[in-house]
Amino acid sequence: MAELEGPEFGKADFVLLDEVTMEQFLENLRLRFSQGCIYTYIGEVVVAVNPYQALALYGPPMVERYRGRELYERPPHLFALADAAYKAMKRRAKDTCIVISGESGAGKTEASKYIMQYIAAITNPTQRTEVERVKNVLLKSNCVLEAFGNAKTNRNDNSSRFGKYMDINFDFKGDPTGGHVHNYLLEKSRVLQQQPGERNFHAFYQLLLGAPAALLTSLHLCRDPSTYCYTREGAQGDVSGAAGGPGRDQGGQARRSWPLMPSPWPQACTDDASGYRAVEEAMAVIGFSPEEIGSVRRILAAILHLGNLRFTQEEETTLVEDTSGVSVLAELTATAPDSLHRALLARTVAAGAGELIEKGHSPKEAAYARDACAKAIYERLFCWIVGRINAGIAAREYDARVHGKSTVIGVLDIYGFEIFDKNSFEQFCINYCNEKLQQLFIELILRQEQAEYQREGITWQTIEYFSNEPIVELVEQPHRGILALLDEACLAAGTVTDSLFLASMDTRLGHHAHYTSRKLCPTDKTMEFNRDFRIKHYAGDVTYSVEGFLDKNKDTLFQDFKRLFYNSADPVLRAMWPDGEQSITEVTKRPLTTGTLFKNSIVALVENLACKEPYYVRCIKPNDQKSPTLFDMERCQHQVSYLGLLENVRVRRAGFAYRQPYHRFLLRYKMTCEYTWPNHLMASDREATQALLEQHGFQDDVAYGHTKVFIRTPRTLVCLEQERAQLIPIIVLLLQKAWRGALARRRCRYLRAAYTIMACYKRHKVRAYLHELLRRFQAVRTLPDFGKSVVWPEPPAVLAHFQDASQRLFRRWRARQIIKNIPPSEMGQIRAKVAAMVALGGLREAWGCQRTWARDYLSSPSENPALALLFARRLQSLKDKVHFGSVLFSCHVRKINRFGKSQDRAILVTDQHVYKLDPRKRYLMMRAIPLSTVTGLSVTSCRAQLVVFHTQSQEDLAVCLHKMQPVGDNRVGELVGVLLEHCRATKRELQVRVSDCIQLSFRGHRRLLTVETRPNAATPDFSKSRNGFVLYWPGK
Repeated sequence: MAELEGPEFGKADFVLLDEVTMEQFLENLRLRFSQGCIYTYIGEVVVAVNPYQALALYGPPMVERYRGRELYERPPHLFALADAAYKAMKRRAKDTCIVISGESGAGKTEASKYIMQYIAAITNPTQRTEVERVKNVLLKSNCVLEAFGNAKTNRNDNSSRFGKYMDINFDFKGDPTGGHVHNYLLEKSRVLQQQPGERNFHAFYQLLLGAPAALLTSLHLCRDPSTYCYTREGAQGDVSGAAGGPGRDQGGQARRSWPLMPSPWPQACTDDASGYRAVEEAMAVIGFSPEEIGSVRRILAAILHLGNLRFTQEEETTLVEDTSGVSVLAELTATAPDSLHRALLARTVAAGAGELIEKGHSPKEAAYARDACAKAIYERLFCWIVGRINAGIAAREYDARVHGKSTVIGVLDIYGFEIFDKNSFEQFCINYCNEKLQQLFIELILRQEQAEYQREGITWQTIEYFSNEPIVELVEQPHRGILALLDEACLAAGTVTDSLFLASMDTRLGHHAHYTSRKLCPTDKTMEFNRDFRIKHYAGDVTYSVEGFLDKNKDTLFQDFKRLFYNSADPVLRAMWPDGEQSITEVTKRPLTTGTLFKNSIVALVENLACKEPYYVRCIKPNDQKSPTLFDMERCQHQVSYLGLLENVRVRRAGFAYRQPYHRFLLRYKMTCEYTWPNHLMASDREATQALLEQHGFQDDVAYGHTKVFIRTPRTLVCLEQERAQLIPIIVLLLQKAWRGALARRRCRYLRAAYTIMACYKRHKVRAYLHELLRRFQAVRTLPDFGKSVVWPEPPAVLAHFQDASQRLFRRWRARQIIKNIPPSEMGQIRAKVAAMVALGGLREAWGCQRTWARDYLSSPSENPALALLFARRLQSLKDKVHFGSVLFSCHVRKINRFGKSQDRAILVTDQHVYKLDPRKRYLMMRAIPLSTVTGLSVTSCRAQLVVFHTQSQEDLAVCLHKMQPVGDNRVGELVGVLLEHCRATKRELQVRVSDCIQLSFRGHRRLLTVETRPNAATPDFSKSRNGFVLYWPGK
């Protein structure tokens, strides 16, 4: 610490004082306050002085400075304490709590907000959406709770008028998953009246001064708070800047917002108008629906209007002075005007045997009922808001078996000790709460600490300290304490007044050293007879006025109002009054009094805090003038004295900063010593702990108890933590290596097993497939189609290629079987058809594969009955002359002459030439084209019988086969197949092209030949076109 703060800043820890005296303690506190160092340690307790000015202590750089650091590595700060509580919770999976105490105006509320902001800043590094939502709701909840639960008092501009304890739930990774807010004893009497210079709750002024004009009109409100009885006292001061809390430093002064995270109050929030906007935004973030926000506004407006109702008496009847106010109230509360009017002026009483009696109010009774109703409405509204906040921050779908153990950090921000000019029932309860918290502090920090040293056999010098247990017993002792006597007076039959209750206390508590009254001390004129009593609290003597104690403890509210609001059409208002469902004749248990309920809740709170590891912030108020420079020695001495800080320093100086059971200590630090890692072989954990500490040279800074090791200074613990932090990555790597190896070996075993199963399954599938294949194809030799109709089984993926190859082999075998049965004389035709199929298959609609190919059609009497004999003679003479071997094809055709006209001709294709013959001249040969010069054929994809012979001389021959029998016969495929088979036999290449637009050479020019279908054409006919020629083919 010395290297971070020089001697001019004083001692950063009161334990380091040269002498533990009140003078040195206060001088060190004053010196640090004057230097702007508002935080000082007492061991692990933080003493915080309200600076009353903005200090640059809370920005993001400061968060990073304290993140992950040990408590004594940086100067004292709230962030260091918050980080210590967070690390304790995360490292040891132990619930922790931060208890913030001090008197009103000492800065408790601001300290709690800074602690929550720090926790929010260091969590959720992966930016999980749900965690961010929880963090935002936790932060925004402060804004809403301050607006409805805080008020300006003479001591504090943002005084908490209720107690708040917030549990924040964390998952095993240390990220917040939810939370829960507990509220204690809202000072609802403030709704009715305030002491001079004080205000009502912030929410009323924010609504009046911040809401839009149209909204105020709809609520029948005006801007001026002095118009309304319940806000008139607060309106006499400076209302625009009195909202206080939404933007105050630890003493209520305006402070600057820093962009650590979404701040609950924006930078400009120094008045009620901006506070109203901030509350609206916060409620939307928390999850309040627009309808619920509207209901809250109407309820606040209803309370203001309710306070303005006045009652008068005519003869024996009580009347409302202004009945229009009742109509407005009925509209705002969504109740029937007649029912509301009746509830204000009378109450219904059950007389027995189911009989009901309506008893009218006097004006005084009606005013009492009005005020009781206003208090109850506001209290239930506040509790409903707390419930909605809890619903918004509740952990969602959290299962400890899946997400790990949930841990908790509790933050207690509760009203401080109060001494006013007039102290009533509320101050009595608040000061009792502070007594209980002080008792917890004494129990945990002072008494338990010394008792533990004695139990563990540690040498120790007993330190005297003030115990406030007698004061607590004075208040809460069963049957004899003040609360018990108060309940007894409330339950007594007949008329019991506040003065009678005071007389009862004087009689039964007069012997108590911490109780007195004017009757017991007649010479003390600071108290009034039959009104005042005094309790000597740990924080000082407080005089209480007994007036109103009985009424406030009974908290009487007539059943008529409960039934009225339960039957409201507003679902929010209706939900606040579930007890209104009960019938008035129904006998119910007597409800607990306010004092008993508060005592039970405080006892439960103390028990909850006692089971957690506590961290303390003790807030000091340096002066009553809210000055950033004034340090009132007498004022601070009083606070230091009643907070027991001097005794705390003495215990800390004589004691030990850290203690832990031996087995837990070894579990955390055994890796730092070779004798204890991974497990020690010594006789006991104590010997192993001693060996570990001696190896590090810390034997002079420790003491060994019966079951625990005690470490005196935090620096020793910091050194152990640093060495552990250096070794943890190495251990993690070792564990990762071992675990990854185990995972790899397990995965290898799984893979081997999987591969074995897969191999067996594949073999099974292959065998099943082959068996099925054999079964289906074992008789294909006897089938007429040799297995063409047999369906192949679906192969496994591994045999897909095998099946393809098998199918190819099967097709070849089947073709061989079919070919074996074909006569040799027909093999030539078969080969020609195969050649035509290869060339034309899939490219031409039909090519005549289904019929027998005759080839020489001109010699056939059925095809050419008149000229067949004449053609035979011409063929014989041509054969004698040329000596060709065979006729490949002959047919009548239509061709294009040299003038572009159509003419009937015949073609004869032999194994040597292609002849063009004239059938009108006894088949006179007109042209002979050597077959060796034919380079290719072109045909169309349609049914037209067009064939173009391409030659080497670029003088192509285009013919259209016709005069065929039967009509419509398709012979293009036959001509193509015969020529292809002949070229194959002679080892010559012949190109065959299929196109609907054929390019040919005609008389030395390139021409295009296309085909058009004409339904009315009798015979095919050629004609000239723009780019060449067109063949008109008869057909559809």
